[in-house]
Amino acid sequence: MKILDEKRAPNPRRVRVFLAEKAITVPYQDVDIMTGAHKSEAFGRVNPVQRVPVLVLDDGTAICESMAICRYFEALQPEPSLLGQTPLEIGTIEMWNRIAEINFLFPVMHYFRHTHPAMASLEVPQVAPWAEANKPRVSDILRTLDRRLSETPYLAGERFSVADITALVATDFMKPARLAVPDGVPHFARWYADVAARPSSKA
Repeated sequence: MKILDEKRAPNPRRVRVFLAEKAITVPYQDVDIMTGAHKSEAFGRVNPVQRVPVLVLDDGTAICESMAICRYFEALQPEPSLLGQTPLEIGTIEMWNRIAEINFLFPVMHYFRHTHPAMASLEVPQVAPWAEANKPRVSDILRTLDRRLSETPYLAGERFSVADITALVATDFMKPARLAVPDGVPHFARWYADVAARPSSKA
């Protein structure tokens, strides 16, 4: 078993943090996307959409997509649960993870991919207006998350979950994207200090 990984990319990091929370150790094999390693014919046979991360099992079976990999390991090792246990908890975590993914992580990634010079060869074409369209969406969702976090310690409730992992990774990816957290989000700031202090955040 191994995970095809890229240390600088946000989605592989979601898996690394998830596994760190569960104290699961898996060998990683680096795939340098900046050199186009993920575009090779060999990599395409493992993942036809040519993205990282990819979990490759001992029999050669490949599981792509970060959340699919997390679900695999949650089923393999249910504790500590990061995807929920009761129907309500499972649904609530899924809801907030999707909110963090679609409304936070994706806009940050779009802004980065369509503005950063290093991404010019990978994001063809870079569309500056699309980047600018996503910029205010980041501030908007941070204010929404701040309101949520005024009510609960973590995004999905009382316990740390995969929703917090997604939002943590999105927040940290704002730095290379050159995006700033807006003023006036004290509950979000409190939450970030808490989750960033967890040992898993270093994964």
